[in-house]
Amino acid sequence: MAKPCYYETLGLAKGANGDEIKKAYRQKAKELHPDRNGSDPTSEARFKEVNEAYECLKDPQKKAAYDRFGHGAFENGGGGGFGRGGNGDFGAAFADVFEDLFGDFMGGRGAAGAGRSRAARGQDLRYNLSVTLEEAFLGVQKTINVPSSVTCKECEGTGAEGAVEPVTCPTCSGMGKVRASQGFFTVERTCPTCNGAGQMVKNPCTACHGQGRVETRRALQVNIPAGVETGTRIRLAGEGEAGLRGGPAGDLYIFVNVSEHSIFLRDGKTLACQVPVGMTIAALGGEVEVPTIDGGRSRVKVPAGSQTGRQMRLRGKGMPPLRHGNGMGADTGDMLIELVVETPVNLTPHQKELLREFSEIKANNSPQSAGFFDKVKNFWDGMTGT
Repeated sequence: MAKPCYYETLGLAKGANGDEIKKAYRQKAKELHPDRNGSDPTSEARFKEVNEAYECLKDPQKKAAYDRFGHGAFENGGGGGFGRGGNGDFGAAFADVFEDLFGDFMGGRGAAGAGRSRAARGQDLRYNLSVTLEEAFLGVQKTINVPSSVTCKECEGTGAEGAVEPVTCPTCSGMGKVRASQGFFTVERTCPTCNGAGQMVKNPCTACHGQGRVETRRALQVNIPAGVETGTRIRLAGEGEAGLRGGPAGDLYIFVNVSEHSIFLRDGKTLACQVPVGMTIAALGGEVEVPTIDGGRSRVKVPAGSQTGRQMRLRGKGMPPLRHGNGMGADTGDMLIELVVETPVNLTPHQKELLREFSEIKANNSPQSAGFFDKVKNFWDGMTGT
């Protein structure tokens, strides 16, 4: 009995393309799978025919031979052993379709997965670095010691004695995975010999134990730009952990923390400074000298009658914007001066007498106090109904 045409078995016209063949096979395989047709004794045989047809037509070379010579292309041992006695490895074929459907989602296969390369990228590292507010203002270069792994010099990162290149794993032929048939399906798993690397080191390097990297501490120079704030992240490409067996190194991320200052409070580019002033200067007016973050001094006029909490602004005496450069610039922030009127302590008898004389003089020198007590009197009167 002549074998049925592979195209007819899949319900296709001759010359169908690869996408049409794959789509027809999925439909037929789902329709004829023995698990869904247990009561039909012919389903398994038809299912095998469908898989045999797909095994041929999914391969471009076999398909071209079949299109030209028909079944005769594979008779007398032709086609590289295709046919397997007429049964067809439909488990492998079905697994191929499953991979075609889900391979991209699961990470792909074929050349990209040849399987997984023996080399692996190193881990990214994090380093927390504290700087002073003055250093954040000017920018600074810091030397840091980073615990990390570096490429092994003994084996040049290959993981093998004498820097010999690893050999292809004989179990998986470099694929990093092996197949095992289970019923109608073929299951893939990580190669147990090479653990998915696809390659093996015959004589591991004694210095790094075959890893291609060793643990050490490295001294690195880090440029901290002016204007950094707490939480600023600086990336040093390739300064992270060395890759496994010659793989590329990871990155190093510097997370900056700006320490609190004893004088200045920071809010972005704005600096704030509380300045205590004596009672007489606050009352009569005068000048106070205040520090600035660049190490300089500024004289600030205090208006007569100033109260605690009064603010004055010094233009351009704050923090520079990030990446602007060192020191002052057009976009540099401002500095806010907040006055704190200080009550005198440890008075001499003469000073106390002068203050008593001042307090006995009837004058409207405290408008806020007078206004407050007027409100208090109205509140109490309202409570008593008078």
